[in-house]
Amino acid sequence: MTVADRLEFGSMPTTTPARPWRIASGHEQTTAAARAVLDDGGNAVDAAVAAALAACVGEPLLCSLGGGGHALVQNERRAPLALDFFAHTPRRRHHGEVDFYPIIGNFGPDTQEFHVGLASIATPGVVAGLYALHERHGSRPMGVLIEPATRLARAGLALNSVQAFTLQILEPIVRASDPAARVFGLADRHAPLPRPGAHLDNPDFADFLEGLAREGPDLFYRGEAARRLTRDSVEGGGHLRLADLEHYRARWRRPLRWQYRDATLWSTPPPAFGGLMVALASSRLEAHLPASARFGAPAHLAALCRAMAESEDLRTQLEQPELLASERALRLAFAGLAGSPQQVSRRGTTHISIDDGRGLAVAMTLSNGEASGYVIPDSGILMNNMLGEEDLNRSGFHNWPTNRRLASMMAPTIIRRGRDRYLLGSGGSNRIRTALAQVICNLIDFRMDLNDAVNAPRLHLERGQLSVEMASEWPPEAPDWLMTHHRQARSWPERNLFFGGVHATGPNSAAADGRRGGHAAVGG
Repeated sequence: MTVADRLEFGSMPTTTPARPWRIASGHEQTTAAARAVLDDGGNAVDAAVAAALAACVGEPLLCSLGGGGHALVQNERRAPLALDFFAHTPRRRHHGEVDFYPIIGNFGPDTQEFHVGLASIATPGVVAGLYALHERHGSRPMGVLIEPATRLARAGLALNSVQAFTLQILEPIVRASDPAARVFGLADRHAPLPRPGAHLDNPDFADFLEGLAREGPDLFYRGEAARRLTRDSVEGGGHLRLADLEHYRARWRRPLRWQYRDATLWSTPPPAFGGLMVALASSRLEAHLPASARFGAPAHLAALCRAMAESEDLRTQLEQPELLASERALRLAFAGLAGSPQQVSRRGTTHISIDDGRGLAVAMTLSNGEASGYVIPDSGILMNNMLGEEDLNRSGFHNWPTNRRLASMMAPTIIRRGRDRYLLGSGGSNRIRTALAQVICNLIDFRMDLNDAVNAPRLHLERGQLSVEMASEWPPEAPDWLMTHHRQARSWPERNLFFGGVHATGPNSAAADGRRGGHAAVGG
C-alpha cells in the first residue's frame, strides 16, 4: 500500500470519555486567556479565540490580527474540519514604484533575508478566521472572549526572554517606523530595544478590540481601520485595496488524513501544503526507521535525514503551478514521490492547542510572517509581510498570482491512537515539517511522554545543509555518525526557535516547547 493509497480527506472519529482540559501555547498569557474561558464553562473554540487575541499582545512579532492562520477543529461526535484563514493575494498589483525592501534576520548561527514594506502586505485573515470559528462552534458571546486580550493590552505584561530575543532577531522590522517601535515598547524607532522584564502594553490595540467587540469583523474589513490601511497602501506603494478586504472569506475544508504506524493523523489540506509535507516526512520515516531503532542511534539519524531530503524534494515539485492547481494533482505528486525510493536530495509563527476535555478540540497555527513594519494608524495592529516571504513566493517576488490563497507551510495536526487524541502544531516556516515529523516519531516510535517528545533535540536538513541542535544531548554514537555522514553540519549549542516551537496536548497532558517560551496547563 502506497502513501497515496492511505491519504484521505476527512473521516469520522471515535468517541473518548471526558478528560481534564489541556492547553499548550507560546506564552503564559495566551494560556491564561484560554484557561479563564474554560474555567468559566466555555468550550475549546471559545478558549482558542480568546487565546489567539491574547497572543497578539504577548507574542506581537509572531501573531497579529494583520496576519493569517489555519485551524483544525474536532468534535468527538463529528468528522474533523479544517479552517483556512491564511493570507490571500491582492486582486490587482500596484502599478508604479512599490514600498518593498530587504532586511536581515539574525538567528545567531544563521541569518535569513526577509522583505518588508507596504508592498509585502497580503490580505489578512485572522479576524475573519476567529469569527468563522466562533460562528460555527462558539458557545460564549464574542465580546466576552475579546475581554481578556483587551485587559492585557491595556494593563500590559512583562516581556519574556524569548520575545525579547525575537525582537533582536528582527530588529530592523521593529525599527521600521515609529508606530512599529511603539508596539514593542520603544518610545520611537531610535530607542534601545527593551530587555526581558520590560513592561509591554498596547493601548491602541485595546481600543481597537473594544470597537471590534461592538462592531464585529466589519470594523476590520470595511470600517475605519480598512479605509486607513488601504489609503496608506494606495498612497505609499502597496498592493492592498479596499476590495481585497471586503471580499476576503475564511474557508472550511476537509482535512488531510493519513496513517502512521497504528495512529491516524489529520492536518491541513490543499491549497496549503504543510500537511502534505508532514504526511510525507512521517510516512518516509515509517518506511526507513527500523522497529528496533533507538532515539539518536545511527539508524534513527539516517532515517530522519532521508525523510527530510525526500520531503524537501516534494516541496520543489509542489511549487510548480500546475501541481498547485488541484487536489488530484497534489495527490499524484505525493504518490509519485512517496513511491520513489531514490529521491534524495522561518517565519514568525505561533501555535495553540486546546482540548476542552468534553469532546471539542482545536489546533490553531497563526502567523504574521515577520511583519511588514507597517501599523494601521491608531489600532496597534502590525501588518503581515506574506508577499515578502521567499518561502511563499518561490516564483519570485511580485510574480504572485492575483486573488489566490497563499500556500502556507502551516500544519496544525491531530493524532488519534486508539482512544487517545493528541493536538500539535509548530511555528518555523519550512522547519515546521521536520519539527512535527520528529515529535510524531518520538511519540509513536520511541514511546516518549509528551513533554520529552516535544523538547528532545532536533535536526533540520535543507538544501543539503544539516543543522544539529544540542549535540551534547544526543546519545554518544550520534556525533560519530554525524562526523562521518555530515561533517559540515551546523551545530547549535542550545535549543533555538530556529527549530520550531511545537505546542501539544495529549490524553491527560500538555507540553509547550521551551524553544519559544511556551506555556502549558492541565485542569478542570
